[in-house]
Amino acid sequence: MFDILPITGPIYLCIAAGYASVRWSLFSKADMRVFGKFVIQIALPALLFNALASRPLVEVMHPAYLLTYTVGSLSVLLGAIWWSRRLNGKGLTESAYVAMGMSCSNSGYVGYPVMLLIFGPLAGVILALNLIVENLIKLPLLFTLADAGAHVGERPSPALVLRQTAERLARNPMIVAIVLGFLVSLLGWQLPSVISRTVNLFAAASGGLALFIIGGNLVDLPIRGMRRQVGAIAAGKLFLHPLAVWTAIMLLPLLGLPALQGELRAAAVLSAAMPMLGIYSLLAGRHGFEGFSAAALLVATAASFFSLSAILWLMRHSAGWLT
Repeated sequence: MFDILPITGPIYLCIAAGYASVRWSLFSKADMRVFGKFVIQIALPALLFNALASRPLVEVMHPAYLLTYTVGSLSVLLGAIWWSRRLNGKGLTESAYVAMGMSCSNSGYVGYPVMLLIFGPLAGVILALNLIVENLIKLPLLFTLADAGAHVGERPSPALVLRQTAERLARNPMIVAIVLGFLVSLLGWQLPSVISRTVNLFAAASGGLALFIIGGNLVDLPIRGMRRQVGAIAAGKLFLHPLAVWTAIMLLPLLGLPALQGELRAAAVLSAAMPMLGIYSLLAGRHGFEGFSAAALLVATAASFFSLSAILWLMRHSAGWLT
């Protein structure tokens, strides 16, 4: 297990530093929101654009990865909704946010720094692929279900749903960066060095600062009175989601679909093993479910140190996964 600490150790030390800085009032939680806005609006978009624009298109488009990660994630998403509604008797809106916690990974704040330590420059491509699945498939589906549950009896037209989804995507700077990066890669353009270096400077700020923000945002999150639901969401995210993606990796080739190979195979499972979105509780707060979502975020982020270390250890000691 000690050979895994050089990978996971720096990740959680950065998170601990963010937590301590807010706990001891070096920064406030309001400062974390400002830092987070910088990462979301500038640093991560710069990272995504640079990762995609600096490579030929054949190196950044991996249909097998997109298919595998989507199938594994949607199986957990739909299973979580069924479990929440049928077995726990929860409404559709609450069930949508339970499913979000189990199936939507923190690809930017936690996933990218981990991938960077393990896979180097490939981390930017992995981040872009994960964000495509999350922002084009999972989150639009979950938002639609959550809104539908909150307006029982009202049926918004498909055209309205599509328009609202398109508007959200068009305002998302990371999606814009992905589109522009793919366009530059497709056209084979070479960026001027002054622009390329400027983008690199902003991109370099994303990893450590993103983890620092996660730690700061964990201060004073509630957990009492919600142990059963919170525990189920955290377990679903940290264990069931990577298991579902691993199952998809194993089964899809048997159905004649493209097989995921090499480092991307390990990256897909590790991406699913990350804790949930750092803004999970903010998204759930749209419909008043910030309580259990904030507690689940705290538990999953803390527990992921052990679960992620265990998964990395297994991969290191399993032929064909990590060297």
